[in-house]
Amino acid sequence: MAYATGAVLIAALAAGCTGNSGTSDSVPDGKPGTPTVSAAPPGKYRTLPDACRAIPLATLKDLLPGTADMPEAQQDKVLEGAATVTYDTDRRIGCRWKSDAPEGTRSIHLDFERVVSYDTSVSDDDRAREVYAKKETAADLPDSALPPEGSPDASPTGSGHADSGTDGKTENGKTEDGKTEDKPDKKGSTKDDGSTESTDDAEATDDASADSSDDPASGSPGESLQPRLLDKLGDSAFLDDALVQAGSTARHRTVSVVFRTSNVIVTVEYTAQPALTTEVPDSKELQEKAQALAGQLVDSFDD
Repeated sequence: MAYATGAVLIAALAAGCTGNSGTSDSVPDGKPGTPTVSAAPPGKYRTLPDACRAIPLATLKDLLPGTADMPEAQQDKVLEGAATVTYDTDRRIGCRWKSDAPEGTRSIHLDFERVVSYDTSVSDDDRAREVYAKKETAADLPDSALPPEGSPDASPTGSGHADSGTDGKTENGKTEDGKTEDKPDKKGSTKDDGSTESTDDAEATDDASADSSDDPASGSPGESLQPRLLDKLGDSAFLDDALVQAGSTARHRTVSVVFRTSNVIVTVEYTAQPALTTEVPDSKELQEKAQALAGQLVDSFDD
């Protein structure tokens, strides 16, 4: 009887295990058929160039007037630049240059930032777009519209100039539809008091006003030189222009050009402080040179 009872018990246990096994088989594994999420692509750039060697010597000498007249040892030290302190040169690197001349002080600050996304669902480029957008927002640009075609920043180096005042006319005095333009009498026009005003003199005055880059009273850039977005410079770019009071009288102007190329964001700061406290640094010159430098840097990344 004891052996028979034990046999019955073993058979019951075996049947229970078989039933549980069937229940387990009905639960899906979960691994087969799970969609595979591929990681976002990495950025184009895996390293950064040496910032202190990124600007050709000829360009540095142009941006830092007075260096050519310095003793050789002093000139070498100025052109060598001073690396900015960073904790990871693969992610961020920068350099500063400064020259003192009788006419005043010029300085350059160059900063390279390589953006890396640690979120596998967000690419390095998309993360760099976010970082750049924050910089653009912080600049508080007065007008977010792209510059019109033919403006000083319509070319990558910012050297183009608008043909202002043509209004669709050709240089031969004809309109685009071929009609001859009626020109005013060059001898002059009669004023209300009976005197005459030379048309040539009036046109010269108008042209001088149109070409004025700064407001002499406030030192503010002219309308065409206001802080703005830049076209044809990297993937995205903007320019800022700030006149800063240094101390009680001295003033310096800093033009900043920030652009993004893939997952790298480059910042160029070009500063001028004249020796005369009454002199206001010229926006046009600083902006053209800063944009030209930025254009060179974009090309160096593409090489």
